[in-house]
Amino acid sequence: MRAIVIAEPGGPEVLSWDEVPDPEPGPDEVIIDVRASAVNRADLLQRQGHYPPPPGAPAYPGLECSGVVSATGADVSGWRVGDEVCALLAGGGYAERVAVPAGQLLPVPAGVDLVDAAALPEVACTVWSNVVQVARLSAGETLLVHGGGSGIGTFAIQLGTALGATVVATARAAKHPRLRELGAVHLVDYREQDFVEEVRRITDGRGADVVLDIMGASYLGRNVAALAPDGRLVVIGMQGGRKAELDLAALLVKRGTVAATALRSRPLDQKAAIVRGVRDEVWPLVEADRVHPVVDRRLPITEVAQAHRLVESNEHLGKVLLTVG
Repeated sequence: MRAIVIAEPGGPEVLSWDEVPDPEPGPDEVIIDVRASAVNRADLLQRQGHYPPPPGAPAYPGLECSGVVSATGADVSGWRVGDEVCALLAGGGYAERVAVPAGQLLPVPAGVDLVDAAALPEVACTVWSNVVQVARLSAGETLLVHGGGSGIGTFAIQLGTALGATVVATARAAKHPRLRELGAVHLVDYREQDFVEEVRRITDGRGADVVLDIMGASYLGRNVAALAPDGRLVVIGMQGGRKAELDLAALLVKRGTVAATALRSRPLDQKAAIVRGVRDEVWPLVEADRVHPVVDRRLPITEVAQAHRLVESNEHLGKVLLTVG
């Protein structure tokens, strides 16, 4: 088969579509003939040499895919050859075929195109596990989503809205009209406005009950300042750096909590539990069209370098998909 190989750490030009060994399913795995994968920021970091795949994962990028089951391991039940699925991966989605633990498979939701389904697993599992499991977002609360125009952001806006929260999102001004359509009630241009001041103004000084953050260090202090009493900050990215000073007094006064999570490195049983939760609680919302994949564009996987450049530019809105075959 063929897959996207990283010749050496570097820019998008180091990616090539090459022959590699075919995957073999383990007893609890299935083989998916990939129809599409999606570009995630973790793929860019892996290409640059900053985010190696966990032990046992394929060396090729790609944290999610959609496709058709072509083989099943001896101990797999509930899935058959020919099933149309999408899957959460530890790597290997940029390929013609990939072996996936059966616990990380999801059926393609009714009403969703097979290719577009590749835009769902990573964002659905990341957002649901953090916003619902960790931060316990409830109806009537305020959710602040940073990077509202990203794949994570567009999904979080929709899920927060579906759960009855008031969603505030930060994004470039050009993306605001589309994000309003997705459910964001208030939008902040992070290049021109102070999101702390805006959140306080919007909430009559109270702040956000839940903050979903992709920036990390550069936003830590301001995120705490933007929290409401008993607020919950969940950090899922480090685009703004790894280390920052935390004013514990400010956190104590608000009885706030700060959590940081990663999905890719979780044990298989934890990933399977998250996937079950998504199937039970999020997939009905997708099938009811209250939440849907937001796809900026589809590109052939042979144009992967262009796709990486697009995501690095932050000019896209939603997910950039790579189609296979």
